[in-house]
Amino acid sequence: MNKVTKAVIPAAGFGTRFLPQTKAMPKEMLPLVDKPVIQYVVEEAVASGIKDIVMVTGWHKRAVEDHFDYPFELEIRLEEWGKEEQLKEVRRIAEMANFIYLRQKGPYGNATPVLCAEKVIDEEPFVVLWGDEFILSDPPRAKQCLKVFEKYGDPVISGIKVEDVTRYGIAKVKHIEKNIYQLFDLVEKPEHGKAPSKMAAHGCYVLTPDIFPILKNLKPGKSGEIWLVDGIKELMKKRPIYVCEIKDGRYYDTGSKLEYLKTVVELGLQHHQVGKDFRKYLKGLKI
Repeated sequence: MNKVTKAVIPAAGFGTRFLPQTKAMPKEMLPLVDKPVIQYVVEEAVASGIKDIVMVTGWHKRAVEDHFDYPFELEIRLEEWGKEEQLKEVRRIAEMANFIYLRQKGPYGNATPVLCAEKVIDEEPFVVLWGDEFILSDPPRAKQCLKVFEKYGDPVISGIKVEDVTRYGIAKVKHIEKNIYQLFDLVEKPEHGKAPSKMAAHGCYVLTPDIFPILKNLKPGKSGEIWLVDGIKELMKKRPIYVCEIKDGRYYDTGSKLEYLKTVVELGLQHHQVGKDFRKYLKGLKI
């Protein structure tokens, strides 16, 4: 079995929930104290052993590409000013992985950027991570999923138990062992009392290249878009697909305003430089 070394990160959406902020700034670049959202996603992939990061972007996402580039002029200035810590960090960001950038082409929907990466994937298994959400866990979420893939050799999706099933794609599963389940169906945002479980399966996907012919033949689904989950359901008819329930993880969804604000507060409280003073400030608020 080939070792998984490539991750696809779709980052071509317009981020309409955050307009007008995202009119000129990609939603993936929204700051979480001093790091953009997408850096957390890339760091998870790299910590999981991924070497090649395939970013699928659009014409309005140059800031994403620039963030992971070598900022020559900035490096010179930081060196002149003696800002060694900042210099070390900006160099680390550029050196984390081999970054490959593709422009999204094709119909709207989250399956399209995955299909755009087919030629780069080159018949290898790969990971898909969304650019606007992440899980902080030890070991990293992607690494936990890759461990399951290495054992079973079939596609794997990360899972977390949730209380509000109406916000997620909920999995119908059968427990296999420990934190591993076999997937039999995905129900998008079911009503309370109609969910097949409390397992939300999304966010990290270890996929095999046989997903690509399926994605090519997908018909538009909800809202006339091409959806990755529909491709996964078709793939499920041909081979087993597993759900890895992420252990010791905290899920952060930065794709909506409220959840983004919650994430900023939580990570601000954990920040090594400002966390203590930020906590004191929040406690002093008269709410």
